[in-house]
Amino acid sequence: MSSALDPITLPDWAWERAEVRQALRARDVGAVFRYVQQYGGASQARIGVATGMAQARVNEIINGRREVARLDVYERIADGLHMPDDARHLLGLAASREKRTGGAAFDLAAFPEVVRVYAAQSSAAAEIQQHARAAQELDVLAVRGLGLIGLNDSLLRACLPRDQGGKGLRVRVALLDPDSDALAQRAAEIGESTESLAGGVRLAEARLRELAGAGDVGVWRYRMVPTWRVIRTDGTMFVGAFDAGWEGHESALYKVMETPHGPLFRGFTRMFEAVIDGAQRTV
Repeated sequence: MSSALDPITLPDWAWERAEVRQALRARDVGAVFRYVQQYGGASQARIGVATGMAQARVNEIINGRREVARLDVYERIADGLHMPDDARHLLGLAASREKRTGGAAFDLAAFPEVVRVYAAQSSAAAEIQQHARAAQELDVLAVRGLGLIGLNDSLLRACLPRDQGGKGLRVRVALLDPDSDALAQRAAEIGESTESLAGGVRLAEARLRELAGAGDVGVWRYRMVPTWRVIRTDGTMFVGAFDAGWEGHESALYKVMETPHGPLFRGFTRMFEAVIDGAQRTV
């Protein structure tokens, strides 16, 4: 009979099951814990000991009364459940510590810039809007941008300059060139027609052009295959990733804060500037 102190090790096939992989991709820790119970025979107490949580906290997560948002907690869960690297990657984490080199350089404490992880953009919508309304600068790197800026009910539309002001807000938006090979590749990746995706880009660009007379609004078309989706509001970034399996708003979203020596905020800022420098301005 196992005790709460026994390590938890799921068989390899359990991590490969479609429902487990979907739970990892969605950062649904409650579902992951339930599958650990189902396929590993682990009690809530045993999961708690393995992941450094009280049993009551595990119970709340399993029953949907509490969510996991902090990156260090995801790391602790992955380590405690002995997740294989492919499972860790689905959860948005790097390979296990045992397989890394560099010692303290890979300690999460060395990267205080990442202050929160959201399961998807929708989980962070209110916070993104709050930051955007108070910002002096807004940079957006997207594919078509309809859900961010191109529709009346899009995430940032109400934060953009209108006829009565703009309060000095500088807006720079980089969208995927609708005539590029990269757009055709992206359309194929997400199972959408090239015409539909290109039309979405042009619509977002046209809507932003309507606002250009009311404030400092610029739009650029870039031609590389998209990897990162970035929303920067002054010293705060919300970063997600594009992949063949999902659209940008479905990705886990990392809130990255500017710090004196942190590489992530500075690196993404440099990347955005490089994209703008190599892109064609259309608005």
